[in-house]
This record gives sequence, structure tokens and C-alpha cells, in this order.
Amino acid sequence: MPVLNTDAFLNELTAMFERSTEKGSVWVTMKRSSMMAKVHRNKLKTAEKPIDYRCLIRATDGKKTISTSVGPKEHQRFQSSYATILKAHMTSLKKRERKDKRKAAELDKKPEGSKKKASSSTKSS
Repeated sequence: MPVLNTDAFLNELTAMFERSTEKGSVWVTMKRSSMMAKVHRNKLKTAEKPIDYRCLIRATDGKKTISTSVGPKEHQRFQSSYATILKAHMTSLKKRERKDKRKAAELDKKPEGSKKKASSSTKSS
């Protein structure tokens, strides 16, 4: 999995979203990374040198995986481009069917009320 530059990553991410509009999913993960081995990071810590952390972003559709690394200086530009892509491709999401809380509450109350009336009429006879 090669690390792409940010523009190539965004173009490929757009293509992934377009391929998965009818069927499929795209997973995007982000995590903090120094892009160094742990041993090298520990040496920098003991030498009290600052470690340059970046954001490692990976995306996959199950068949193909792409990744990029974004530094703090270019994070704002990447985030706005990423948000634009997400907004453009959120149209294929399905709305979740929700039960109306009031209707569900009314259905629960009706059987209870009819039971009380039936039980009170049996007691009086």
C-alpha cells in the first residue's frame, strides 16, 4: 500500500465513492503517526528533539486500499477538500426507518387501558 500525495488520494477516494454508489461501502480511517519506527522515535525522545506527527489517512472499499499522510500545515486544505467530497457523495445513503415515539407510546397505552376495564367489569359481577 503506497502512500499517495494528498491530491492523488482525494482523486482516488472520489473514484472509490463513485464505484460504490449502487452497492458497497467505503471505509476511511485516520490516526496520528510519526511515520517512523518506534526505536527511532524513542531515540528522538531521549535526545529531547521534537517529533513531527502527521495524520495517516487510509481508505478502502474492500478491494483496493489507498493511504496518504497529511502534515499540520496542509491539514486545513486537505480537510476542506475531504469534506467537499464527503458532502457530494452522501446522496447514496439510505434513510433509517424510525418509529414515531408518540405512536409507539399510544400503542403501549391502549392495551393496558382495555385490560383494566375488562378486569373491573368481572369484579362487579
